[in-house]
Amino acid sequence: MHVVEIGAIKVGGAHRHVLIAGPCVIESETLALETAHRIAEIAQAVGMPYIFKSSYDKANRSSITSFRGLGIQEGLGILRKVKERVGAPLLTDVHSVEEARTAGEVVDVLQIPAFLCRQTDLLVAAAKTGRVVNVKKGQFLSPWDMANVVKKLEESGTRRILLTERGATFGYNNLVVDMRALPVMRGLGYPVIFDATHSVQLPGGGGTTSSGQREFIAPLASAAAGAGCDGFFMEVHPRPDEALSDGPNMVPLSELKRLLERVKRLCDASGKGPEFVL
Repeated sequence: MHVVEIGAIKVGGAHRHVLIAGPCVIESETLALETAHRIAEIAQAVGMPYIFKSSYDKANRSSITSFRGLGIQEGLGILRKVKERVGAPLLTDVHSVEEARTAGEVVDVLQIPAFLCRQTDLLVAAAKTGRVVNVKKGQFLSPWDMANVVKKLEESGTRRILLTERGATFGYNNLVVDMRALPVMRGLGYPVIFDATHSVQLPGGGGTTSSGQREFIAPLASAAAGAGCDGFFMEVHPRPDEALSDGPNMVPLSELKRLLERVKRLCDASGKGPEFVL
């Protein structure tokens, strides 16, 4: 298992489970800073290292009229302020070779969206920035097919890799999570993160937007803790029902501490992976 260093945080192996959390999209500087501050306080209280995530552009929204974000320049400027004032490492999505290079100058982790996880040029560009690359497993991929993604990144010169499970397409407008994916992907030699919020998404379920089943975030996060992973990805918002993107499957900020306490208890009890093979 490669241990991936992100600033002072070490992910993988025997190191503590990491929390990657923040609003789906950067709605404003005020919201980003206030949310980051509060999540950082909660993560410290619970005892989980924390990476702030938020997107400057949601390039795959269901509708042409949906809010996409503030754009790369303004968004990266806000992310830079979050790092300066909160002290948390940063993660954001990139969608093109040019974005990877630009965002790589600011953030600590470049995230490859699930829909783009096989885009070779994007993977190569992200790898060549020297930043950590977190790849969301496509809803259309098996966990063992992520071996090809890992190979592309390794051949491009990086072993600073995270792999994220976010569910698999199950018929129309639905996702399911096969918890076997966590140990399978950990078997590829890199830390695995469980995305507890996109895993409850109902893609396109709202017609012009995606819907979600927030009530299943805690059960799935708990199951992932038992199956074994190296950290959790959660989108969090002070008022999810007013959020401009992915509100139905975001964790209310007021409920985050209680959720993390539950998940951490299970992580501490179960470890990070199978202790035996039947």
